Amino acid sequence: MQKQKNIQVALIGVLAFAVLFMSVGFAAYAQTLNINGTATVGTNKWSVHFRENSLQKVDGSVDGGNLTLDTATTTANFKVKLNKPGDYYAFSVDVINDGTFDAILKSITMTQLTEAEAKLLKFSVSYDGTEYTSSATNLTDTLNYNTGNNAKNVIVRVDYRSDIAAEDLPATDTEVSLSVALGYEQG
Repeated sequence: MQKQKNIQVALIGVLAFAVLFMSVGFAAYAQTLNINGTATVGTNKWSVHFRENSLQKVDGSVDGGNLTLDTATTTANFKVKLNKPGDYYAFSVDVINDGTFDAILKSITMTQLTEAEAKLLKFSVSYDGTEYTSSATNLTDTLNYNTGNNAKNVIVRVDYRSDIAAEDLPATDTEVSLSVALGYEQG
């Protein structure tokens, strides 16, 4: 029995030595590889806005006061009174990309006229020569940056319909709120 215990102790010692020897041997064959580096992000800016001093009334349009352009908040505002069928008001403004990368016009969101308003008015937006009379999505018109082609012309027009029926003429002044939002994303 004592002999068997001695054999077990010896066997445990040999196994412990083998494990120790294998771990030292494995450590001798282990290697760590390191990768180091730096990345510098260049200076860029997003700057899509209305071009200062490009806002103007379209020839033939009724005179309307209160046409303003706020380039800091990228907003154009107008308020006009159309007195009789056939009158229209239209203004033109340029959208410019002074940023450092292309912008893509992805959507034009326009006021949806009610049925009663649509009998009185036609509301349209012309973007770079293409006319829209309702909202449009999935557009892909590129507004290039900092090149000779970094501006697009926008014309907003509201018409007092000339084809209006006599029974649809308003008995009192009717004010209709109109808006257009041009949705740009990074190109």
